[in-house]
Amino acid sequence: MIARLWHGRTQAARADEYFEYLRRTGLEEYSKTEGNRGVYVLRRIEGDRADFILVSLWDSLDAIRRFSGPDIEKAVYYPEDRDFLEELEPNVRHYDVLSAP
Repeated sequence: MIARLWHGRTQAARADEYFEYLRRTGLEEYSKTEGNRGVYVLRRIEGDRADFILVSLWDSLDAIRRFSGPDIEKAVYYPEDRDFLEELEPNVRHYDVLSAP
């Protein structure tokens, strides 16, 4: 299994709104992609900023490609992300999952 980590930062005042947007876009698309095993959504609010980390779990690199396209290191964004996020980080990170619950 492979974990794909993505990070984004938005205003704390819009954190709940952004989470709902994530549910309608990336999280929904993850769930519809063959080979996706789920996703953890982590959020940390500190001051006036909210950081999100998505840890999506995948059967294989081919499964990730079905979601991301051929360049699996490139982050996937949706149209309104520009309205929410302070920056569009260009890349994600992948890790082999050695232990899981």
